[in-house]
Amino acid sequence: MSQRSGQDDPERYLFVDRAVVYNPAAQADWTAKRLVWIPSERNGFEAASIREERGDEMVVELAENGKKAVVNKDDIQKMNPPKFTKVEDMAELTCLNEASVLHNLKDRYYSGLIYTYSGLFCVVINPYKNLPIYSENIIEMYRGKKRHEMPPHIYAISESAYRCMLQGKSRVSISLLQAYRDPCMLNVTECQ
Repeated sequence: MSQRSGQDDPERYLFVDRAVVYNPAAQADWTAKRLVWIPSERNGFEAASIREERGDEMVVELAENGKKAVVNKDDIQKMNPPKFTKVEDMAELTCLNEASVLHNLKDRYYSGLIYTYSGLFCVVINPYKNLPIYSENIIEMYRGKKRHEMPPHIYAISESAYRCMLQGKSRVSISLLQAYRDPCMLNVTECQ
């Protein structure tokens, strides 16, 4: 695989740098701070660390600015360990909640990773700009590969549906074949 740091390198829009994600210092920091998600009017949810418990309420310290807040226990959502940062399939999250799903999608999107799996589904957040991930070279990267062998992409879904069609496991619309040329034309449900 080519170097993943260049601006024009299509792989930077597909692959997560796992060396950054598996950072032992980040894991230790997450454990020590007891990080959670709390509701935020401005951001939907924001990171905070638990400082003390008071019956049905908790005192938390906001990660962004260090301010303290009192939050009802029922409004707090658990945060996933740092090793799940930018996870490709959200079904793998240990804490599968609204805040964690939104955070993962946001984290991936701002890193240029517009495709994410959620179990059987492929979630795409359209960046409204052309990305270099729809070329013949990218098609070849996905050709013949199983879905879990490559990062999330419409081509992985297309390849899987195509394999199912060849094996007679599913009826797949012919528009699937068009997806290799124009991914916006794909309208397929992946077979099991």
